[in-house]
Amino acid sequence: MKILIQNGRVIDPRSGLDQTCDIALAAGRIVGVNRVPPEFAPSRTIDASGCIVLPGLVDLAARLREPGHEHEGMLESEMAAAVAGGVTSLVCPPDTDPVLDEPGLVEMLKFRAEKLHQSRLFPLGALTRGLAGEVLTEMAELTESGCVGFGQADVPLASTQVLQRALQYAATFGYTVWLRPQEMHLGKGVAASGPLATRLGLSGVPVAAETIALHTIFELLKTTGARVHLCRLSSAAGVELLRRAKADGLNVTADVSINSLHLTDVDIGFFDSRARLSPPLRQQRDRDALSAALADGTIDALVSDHTPVDEDEKTLPFAEAEPGATGLELLLSLALKWSQDGGVPLARALAVVTAEPARVLGGALGTLQASVGQIVEGGVGDLCILDPQAAWTVQAGALRSQGKHTPFSGYELPGRVRTTLVGGQVAFDR
Repeated sequence: MKILIQNGRVIDPRSGLDQTCDIALAAGRIVGVNRVPPEFAPSRTIDASGCIVLPGLVDLAARLREPGHEHEGMLESEMAAAVAGGVTSLVCPPDTDPVLDEPGLVEMLKFRAEKLHQSRLFPLGALTRGLAGEVLTEMAELTESGCVGFGQADVPLASTQVLQRALQYAATFGYTVWLRPQEMHLGKGVAASGPLATRLGLSGVPVAAETIALHTIFELLKTTGARVHLCRLSSAAGVELLRRAKADGLNVTADVSINSLHLTDVDIGFFDSRARLSPPLRQQRDRDALSAALADGTIDALVSDHTPVDEDEKTLPFAEAEPGATGLELLLSLALKWSQDGGVPLARALAVVTAEPARVLGGALGTLQASVGQIVEGGVGDLCILDPQAAWTVQAGALRSQGKHTPFSGYELPGRVRTTLVGGQVAFDR
């Protein structure tokens, strides 16, 4: 199918392109940017007047809940939510049931996702069998089956020796290890340690749970030379350690969730379980530090941390509720809100959900490396058409995700995705 997108403001953060021009797509590829081939005869023309045309979003943290948790989300519902939010590529953690520690499971998941013809799915393989933290998985076989890296999801590693061996092995073969920095014994609370948690009588997670884990990771990186991606930093102290690690030349990247970027522990309110999240929401100074670090490039990417949760598991007392919130459909609008509220350039706000997360994936993208997260002739036709003037109110019932719980319910957000194209085909059209 040949598609011509006309009159849109095309913004490509990777190349710096920002101008009103046309884009031509054919056979799943971009065949013209600002110059339509003379013989090009489109079968469909999309008028993007007043809209921004940007690369399809790349989300580095989205749980699809399948296999094993279909009561909380299914590939069909969560992929539909992804394209509705302009997300054309997403990374899913390995904490499915069964865990993604066998090549056959990874291949099955990718096959199911590809049949839907919506977002591209890039699974993470389990770092240890069953995420038990004892025996390393067969990383080479998992990579061949389609894994882009290896991690423990939200399950902390108790053994520093196992982590060291994993990093040594990953460094030998050029794999990336994805780690959520949390010390096993200090990270068992349900809210961030501080006056609010104390007042509400909630068990706290101190900042030290993050910083102790970061110190360990960085010391091991110095001796192994491995590449690590840090998932969902949550504290000002963690940001400072990351900044120093990058200055020291360690091969490390990091992301922050939309929840930690916009919310604080005050948003727990009167035990609102929609704000029961992992990592927990911290104080204002932490949020400000995370925002500044994302703006200056210390933190590389913004993620949705999409975790659909079943009604029965969420409508419980705060400490008993399952942590998580839906976020795929909110990612782009919350990036725009961050830009507007914090005076961050639009190009940077779009980069942290397109070009920067694609750079984090790097060579793991294989043949797609040169085109995911950017607009380039010859690249894949993954595009998002955004109406920047269309404000909308987050209503749980209107979300396409099977998970309806989000702490942003009732928020008025800027920008609405009008059309999403994946592989040159329209995957979503409002």
